[in-house]
Amino acid sequence: MATVRLKKGFDIHLLGAITDNAIVDAAKPNTVAVIPDDFHGVIPRMEKKEGEHVAAGEPLYHDKNYEAIKVVSPVSGTVKEVRRGERRHIDAIVIAPDGGSETVTHNIMGDAEQVLLLSGLWVMMRQRPYDVVPVPGVKPRDVFVTAFDSAPLAPDLDVVLGAKRQFIGKGIEVLNSLTDGKVYIGVREGQSIEAPSAEVTTFVGPHPAGNAGVQAANTVPVNKGDTVWTMDIITLARIGELFTTGKVNHETVTAITGEMVQQPHYIKTVMGADLESTLKGELTDVDGSRIICGNVLTGEKTESNQWLRAPYRHITVIPENNKPDEFMGWASLCPSRFSIYRTFTSWLRGLGKPVSMDSRIKGGERAIVRTGEYDAMLPMDIYGEFLIKAIISGDIDKMEQLGIYEIAPEDFALAEFADTSKLELQRIVREGLDRLRAEMS
Repeated sequence: MATVRLKKGFDIHLLGAITDNAIVDAAKPNTVAVIPDDFHGVIPRMEKKEGEHVAAGEPLYHDKNYEAIKVVSPVSGTVKEVRRGERRHIDAIVIAPDGGSETVTHNIMGDAEQVLLLSGLWVMMRQRPYDVVPVPGVKPRDVFVTAFDSAPLAPDLDVVLGAKRQFIGKGIEVLNSLTDGKVYIGVREGQSIEAPSAEVTTFVGPHPAGNAGVQAANTVPVNKGDTVWTMDIITLARIGELFTTGKVNHETVTAITGEMVQQPHYIKTVMGADLESTLKGELTDVDGSRIICGNVLTGEKTESNQWLRAPYRHITVIPENNKPDEFMGWASLCPSRFSIYRTFTSWLRGLGKPVSMDSRIKGGERAIVRTGEYDAMLPMDIYGEFLIKAIISGDIDKMEQLGIYEIAPEDFALAEFADTSKLELQRIVREGLDRLRAEMS
């Protein structure tokens, strides 16, 4: 087993981490929803109408450009609402569960790609370049699977995986049949994965060491013309379970973490469950909380009357902006004020201790200054500051030369946190990737 040691990056320790790995059954959801925006690159075309019955695993919609790509219902029930926004954009497909066990069974002896497309698991994977749902019919050079999450308050994927680890071998077998290259699995130090037909690499270092893209960049980098797939170990296990049982299991183990949670813990629920029933009685102050589906760096701000977003394994709840008029503002000498750069005295008590952070940005957007901040937070062989400038200016040639094909917005999330210019780096990268994809298509 090879070992890669990463020095760049930073671990953010927040209050509200899970201390007990016990898993509690969540309340039955009143509604379940599929959010099309969670599957970037897929343009939905509905196959079901409001009021129609749908079985678990039955397609709700397909992609406009690739009809074979299906997005399915996580539960058996009735399509309650197709919620639309501006210009008839589909914001959510809301399903009222009927409590039944009607589930679609797939013919696993057929073509593996077609089974994945029809089952809905295809949209759980991501393709580099562009960080989108993979294009059908394009064989990936390699497949990269991350077996751990290094983000703040992230769940332990070994706990989330549980007994599903028995399906890892079958999942690797399926992925090996879909690529001419190898399946690479990245694990953290001390983690054990039985994967005899995959290349296992140990990654030692701070966040974002758990990002599949960072692991790929430090194993076999993505160059222009290459196509690779990335996913987490949970998706790999789901693929293995599908090709063992013929069914997709839409249950998920989700971590509820954060300072505003009474007792951070793991729950077992269903993909897309409504947050109102999921978080009932869990928060210390509903009105003063910011609910984030995902981690604080890459997650989506979500209202309490909405639903659990993809990838369905993490909810973070932190204090909302409740001190807009703090005395002296950024110049405060409060000993609890956090800073990466030792701007405040809090560094004297150690950066490894959990700290309290709310939703404030604590600064305003300003011009990019060459300080090396991005490079210090990005363990990839690219010049982050120059790449961001190339994206902003729309210089496609420079974007290609500076390595845009191997990045995703999540790779710049930590740099965005550390950025003194307060730029929305993830949004900039996302727009750059979409612009490049449109230019190349």
